[in-house]
Amino acid sequence: MSNADTNTAFLRLSRRAEAVDRSKLIQTFVDIGPLFTLLSSRDHQILFGRRGTGKTHALMYLMGAIADHGDVPVYIDMRRVGSTGGIYGDPSIPIRERATRLLMDTLAAIHEQLLNFALDADEGSLNLSQLGPRLDELATASTEVRVVGTIQVEQTCGLARSTERHSEVDISASVSGVPLHVGGGRRRQDEEEHWTRSTESGDIQHRVHFGRVGTALERVVEGLPGRHVWIALDEWSVVPMELQPYLSDLIRRSILPTPGFTVKIGAIEQRTALKVPQAGGDYLGIEVGADAAADVNLDDFMVFENDPGRSKTFFSELIFKHYLSAAEELALAYQPKRASQLTQLAFTQDNTFEELVRASEGVPRDAINILAVAAQRAGDNPISIDQVRAAARTWYQRDKEAAVSANPRAEALLHWIIDQVIAHRRARAFLLRSDANSDLIDALFDARVLHLLKRNVSTHDQPGVRYNVFKIDFGCYVDLLTTVRTPKGLLPGGDSDSENVFFDVPPEDYRAIRRAILDLADFSSSIDSGRSRIELEE
Repeated sequence: MSNADTNTAFLRLSRRAEAVDRSKLIQTFVDIGPLFTLLSSRDHQILFGRRGTGKTHALMYLMGAIADHGDVPVYIDMRRVGSTGGIYGDPSIPIRERATRLLMDTLAAIHEQLLNFALDADEGSLNLSQLGPRLDELATASTEVRVVGTIQVEQTCGLARSTERHSEVDISASVSGVPLHVGGGRRRQDEEEHWTRSTESGDIQHRVHFGRVGTALERVVEGLPGRHVWIALDEWSVVPMELQPYLSDLIRRSILPTPGFTVKIGAIEQRTALKVPQAGGDYLGIEVGADAAADVNLDDFMVFENDPGRSKTFFSELIFKHYLSAAEELALAYQPKRASQLTQLAFTQDNTFEELVRASEGVPRDAINILAVAAQRAGDNPISIDQVRAAARTWYQRDKEAAVSANPRAEALLHWIIDQVIAHRRARAFLLRSDANSDLIDALFDARVLHLLKRNVSTHDQPGVRYNVFKIDFGCYVDLLTTVRTPKGLLPGGDSDSENVFFDVPPEDYRAIRRAILDLADFSSSIDSGRSRIELEE
């Protein structure tokens, strides 16, 4: 088997799960620890993960397993529901109209999936004469969904009174044939006006009328005896954030309480708004934890520094299974029996494959794209570590850097972090207070240039203060790896910049890495001082 054939297969690896048929999804799926066990429970769940972490692959694999067990899979890609980029995202249209349209379209998509299942079912396994009318009831009930709102109310009371008095005296006589006329008059008008005005002010409140939706869903389940309906709502985060609570509320009030239904939602955490508070302590939407669990977050699974052994095992299996699928399409003769055989042939050394795993930062789609670029560079030869690094740089510039540059403030923050952490502290990771809410940090995390290693770690000398540990993307410092400026470790130790202590694994005692803590207020100050200098120069 030549490396040219291996690299050709790597160029054919599937990048996106939705573009692959079900049989190949099953063939290429790699379970991560307890992932499938957690997902296959009948609990309602939110599956969080950034782009490329495998949410779609996991949900579609789950739907295939459900179908094999005789249950009813309903997979909805929210990008294809109605007109997400049209009416839903048009702020000139009242939110009640946009939300109502979204709810109706989503229910219509669920109805269509259920109808297709009924029509495709084996003859005799379902009583279509009973199920058909119940599906019709669901279609009718879907059109009754409405979002209504309470707006500011102004009450006005008034009393107006107008009185007009008019009197006139007119005497006419004739003296010696000479006419004589005496006239007189008086006019008086009185006006009186009293007004009282009261205004009720406050935020606009909306609520959703579901009509017969819940009842219709119950009757549909009754028409599916012995079967459980699993609804997967993938690509949730494409729905405008201001509309997400309305769709969440429809799910909470109509689907979640209905026996026989399980809902799984695939979403990006930084682009998700499942709940908004309402008057009187009520809320619109889904409360994470109470209504649906969020115990699966793919962002936490495969970052190299968290568990190098598990990361290498996962990615070797991922590449192995994708290779077998591509090799079958290309009719290649080489069919390795184990993942280790493939990595030994495809890479110059084990460290090269480890570098690929490190460069992917726990994101399967990034790993596949970096591998494809490296294979293209390698040609007829095994992939070298230099080719992996060059491919990681290319992928970073092509996919991640372009996304960050669209947000100038986020780009400025990234450059500041790189300067503070890599240039000054010679490290690859840093600590940030977990209560330091920042849209810019969220944007960098969403763009996959920052990666979360650990959440809510505490320090012994600061009770109650918790930190998140972030790692800077491999692509940000890959050019420095062969220079004197290469990072010396994951986290800097000690309290002083002069200390030459580093940790490659986050230690339990965070007093040892006080120097790794960043304060976003320092970034704001640097931005403000930069503006002041520019103004002075002008």
